[in-house]
Amino acid sequence: MLSVSATPSFVRVAKKLHPKDKKVLDEAVQTVLADPFVGTEKKGDLVGVFVYKFKLNKQETLLAYALRPDKTKPGEAVLLGLGPHENFYLGLKR
Repeated sequence: MLSVSATPSFVRVAKKLHPKDKKVLDEAVQTVLADPFVGTEKKGDLVGVFVYKFKLNKQETLLAYALRPDKTKPGEAVLLGLGPHENFYLGLKR
């Protein structure tokens, strides 16, 4: 199983979630850790970034992560971002 780490921007967003929503987020992270290729890999500027979509309060939420050291033999999943689709990819590019 993969180890997990998170960027400060991910931690900032996750910290603001309601405890009930944090459980849903934890389930999504466990799904990613069980199968790191469950998300879709992005192309272009975001090559190497995977995005897993799940429902949070009846709204589709995106969880962005990267596999380290590389995607062929991942040892760690780095959680990059969390949020709704609106402006999500613009925030990731920054």
